[in-house]
Amino acid sequence: MKATSAPLEVALVDDDDDLRAATTQLLELEGFSVRAFADAASALAAIGADYPGVVITDVRMPGMSGIELFGVLNARDPELPVVLITGHGDVEMAVGAIKAGAWDFLTKPFDPEALLAAATRAAKARAVFLENRQLRAAAYAEAGDALIGATPAIVRLRGMIPVLADAALDIVIEGELGTGKEHFARLVHRAGRRARHRFLKIDCATVTPALIERELFVRNGVVARADRGTLFLHNLEWASDDFQNRLVRLAETRAVALEARDPDPVDIRIIAAVQAGERDRVLPALFHLLAGVPLRMPPLAERSGDIPLLFAHFLARAARTHGCAMPPVADHAYRLAGHSWAGNVLELKKTAERICLGLDESGGEPDMALAPLPARLDAFERAAIIDAVTAADGEIALAIERLQLPRKTFYYRVKRLGIDLRALRRQSGS
Repeated sequence: MKATSAPLEVALVDDDDDLRAATTQLLELEGFSVRAFADAASALAAIGADYPGVVITDVRMPGMSGIELFGVLNARDPELPVVLITGHGDVEMAVGAIKAGAWDFLTKPFDPEALLAAATRAAKARAVFLENRQLRAAAYAEAGDALIGATPAIVRLRGMIPVLADAALDIVIEGELGTGKEHFARLVHRAGRRARHRFLKIDCATVTPALIERELFVRNGVVARADRGTLFLHNLEWASDDFQNRLVRLAETRAVALEARDPDPVDIRIIAAVQAGERDRVLPALFHLLAGVPLRMPPLAERSGDIPLLFAHFLARAARTHGCAMPPVADHAYRLAGHSWAGNVLELKKTAERICLGLDESGGEPDMALAPLPARLDAFERAAIIDAVTAADGEIALAIERLQLPRKTFYYRVKRLGIDLRALRRQSGS
């Protein structure tokens, strides 16, 4: 079987010139890119910690043995697969190396098919590990306060944060449940001079008439405590007409205790969150006063290319929070791309937490068997394309070759399935 979906690289180390040449030819005929070395020292100098392939080495060689080479490579990167080629007298030594972390061993004379099978399995495992490493690194690099994602809408929103941070403009953020409206509001607050003061959140759905009269707009009341900071109005569409009218006066006057002889001025930036499709429930006067900058947080369905990175971030954060080991990202990330995510980023976050804690029996994988056949086919095709581009380190031509698709067909399907190739290439470091 050809190794068409894995990083097709093998470092072959053998001091026997004839055997090295024959093995190189065998591997290259099966699609591997082979770097052959006559001794362990030269191989060691060429193989870095992030080598994207497999090491196949003879055990008995002059100078540094294959076992010693494995030991050094394993110390550098315990997840680098090393396959040992041994004589019958070295089996016990090879078994010890397996216990220490070597991938596999074959005894001479080895079956060519067995070697190809071991190399293919090891290459696939290496691809998964490097993908996990990349996603982990990206998740940690995108700190907890970041707006994570590489799709155009998120890149644009992220670029607006420093611009909005100290702008004297109020903001209305529209979006579906769980898209991160409050998170974005907090990022804007933290990025500017108001970060030194309070971010005060009011859930408009819970505000009662008594709260309006006695606590919200009075001197030294709730709103006044946000002075020089940010007042965040969550679920603005659920505010009563009375509350909305009071907010209109607040937006116009920037003062509280308006009924008093000397109202108290307040220096506040108002950011309001409105559920997608519910703008009509907000008084037009209030909406237009607050929408100095109207923004929209896209649902996950429109930024599915960000799901692997978001999932890795939430897994890493859950692992830190709960003190547990971080599960392999790639085992779940791209399979999750076929889910509808009605709860958007919030639902993805909760799924990652359950998986991290071992509480998600399905591993977070959506039940695509219940989806219509076209949706299942699209999910499979989309995952296959993303896997191919990722395994090819963002090299589109190589991904097309491995998928065995005409170039025009590949780009047609990428467009139809809404795959962001630029984001995938950035995540692959290309």
